[in-house]
Amino acid sequence: MRIHPHLPWALASALAVPVPLFAAEEPGGGGGLFSINLGLSIWTVVIFTVLLLILWRFAWGPILAAVQAREESIQKALDEAARRHEEAAALVEQQRRELAEARRRAQEILNEGRDAAERLRKELEARAREESEAILQRARAEIQREREAALEALRREAVDLALTAASRLVRQKLDAEQDRRLVMEFVEGLQESGRSAQA
Repeated sequence: MRIHPHLPWALASALAVPVPLFAAEEPGGGGGLFSINLGLSIWTVVIFTVLLLILWRFAWGPILAAVQAREESIQKALDEAARRHEEAAALVEQQRRELAEARRRAQEILNEGRDAAERLRKELEARAREESEAILQRARAEIQREREAALEALRREAVDLALTAASRLVRQKLDAEQDRRLVMEFVEGLQESGRSAQA
């Protein structure tokens, strides 16, 4: 805000001149409310002019300089505030971009974790399936071995029973070749009957 250099003169002239020109006369001295006292008016103008020159020389300059300095400091503060506002807006935009990037990276990490968990789950399922198949194969093999062992034990038992039965029936001792042939025929008959029973 700039103050015009002629403004103090105009204000002083407007305020000072009417007062002494129309001073009221003391009672008993004659004259009226509008009588002019020329001496008082001249001294008033002289004193006012001297006062105005003193003020102009010593007061108006520093006041105007202070006002100018204040105006410049306010303008600097406004410029600084605008600059900081722009910097803050840039920082907010940068933070917004960084936050969006962080969210994107977090989403990628979550997706990768989800994919890794899915792959691990499938691997564990496949491994469990393979292990269960292996256990099942081992169990089947073990059952087959146990079955064959049981069948072998049953054959031996059947041979013993057959020999005992045959010797009781025949009541005579056959030679080894005849014993063997007779037992093999009996065992084959037992195996055929066992197969037909399983079918």
